[in-house]
Amino acid sequence: MTLPRLDNRAARALFLDRHGLAEQPAGPAKGAHLLGLIERLGFVQLDSINTVARAHDMILYARRPTYRAGNLKRLYERDQALFEHWTHDAAVIPMAFYPHWHLRFQRDAALLRARWKNWRRDGFEKQFETVLQHIRDHGAVCSSDVGKDEKKGSGGWWDWHPSKTALEYLWRSGALAVVGREGFQKRYDLTERVIEAGLCPGALPCDAEATVEWLCNAALDRLGFATSGELAAFWDTVSPAEAKAWCAQAEARGVIEPVEIECVGGVLRKVFARPDVLEQAASAPPPPGRIRVLSPFDPALRDRNRAERLFGFHYRIEVFVPEPKRVYGYYVFPLLEGDRLVGRIDMKAHRDCGELRIRALWPERRMKWSKARAQRLEAELDRVRRFTGMEKVVFAPDWLREPK
Repeated sequence: MTLPRLDNRAARALFLDRHGLAEQPAGPAKGAHLLGLIERLGFVQLDSINTVARAHDMILYARRPTYRAGNLKRLYERDQALFEHWTHDAAVIPMAFYPHWHLRFQRDAALLRARWKNWRRDGFEKQFETVLQHIRDHGAVCSSDVGKDEKKGSGGWWDWHPSKTALEYLWRSGALAVVGREGFQKRYDLTERVIEAGLCPGALPCDAEATVEWLCNAALDRLGFATSGELAAFWDTVSPAEAKAWCAQAEARGVIEPVEIECVGGVLRKVFARPDVLEQAASAPPPPGRIRVLSPFDPALRDRNRAERLFGFHYRIEVFVPEPKRVYGYYVFPLLEGDRLVGRIDMKAHRDCGELRIRALWPERRMKWSKARAQRLEAELDRVRRFTGMEKVVFAPDWLREPK
């Protein structure tokens, strides 16, 4: 049987459209408009590294240049339109999705009890009631507010004291909710004080089958096309076996169908998509020609292997790689131009002197760094300068490097 096929250009167009990168970066970026963007993406990953701006702010700024960091903080902490939990990593998620996280709470509870005991975090379960009572009596807390007389182990930054471990467990299992951050330290409160009563764990039955159905559908709608494994990985709650079974059932119902997408180099890959995927791809707007700086944690790049298959862009973050062994740099930003990833740039905002310093840029192979492209980059860097509050952009003498 001949499967419907998306050539590489059409596949990239649909993928970028689903990730909010096909239209011109413009429009309002606060309140309901910002919430609508996050709902479209599904979630926004949180990350503490702040070489230029934090990942969540870069993700939203790349799509809405009027965005400022306070807009997300207000939406999350004041309006409580978002909640914080885990997908593949810590993220802010639309509050409307909260009922679909009850299954995640249950699964995290079982997973973390086993995992943390293996990591010798002994005693954290004995602190549950003490921590909960402290929050009942004193309100929202940070990890530094509990367990002050407990000793942290010697296993590194992750070796928390028992009360810190209890806080994280109670949050991940749904008894607590994160209500915001001080700096980048989470503040926890009782879930019933934060989440609408009808949405809290226990108020609604946890229907695993319905949750898997919602999560798989929602993942496919945000990816445009995917394998069952990619659907499972999107929210990281559904197991690969559950996603595979859902695909078989959804195909039998005619909700999805197998198609082929052309990857870089002409390699064909079988995936699942909606029956009208060809029409969806044909109607996707052509991505704008301007250059955009993307966060390494941008949703379009989160799955490094998929980005490499679709765009021929090999990217690995080197934060945890010893400096002598780094290929590019500590925290290097991909550059998107139209429907191509054209290079990567090593830069940092030096807030003490108001300079956005450009250390190096590596074009992709076979990518000529023309005068016009250089002008588009300069325009984007000036936008980033304004976004970060820097006074000027400063280029190192040898900033334009040869492709690697």
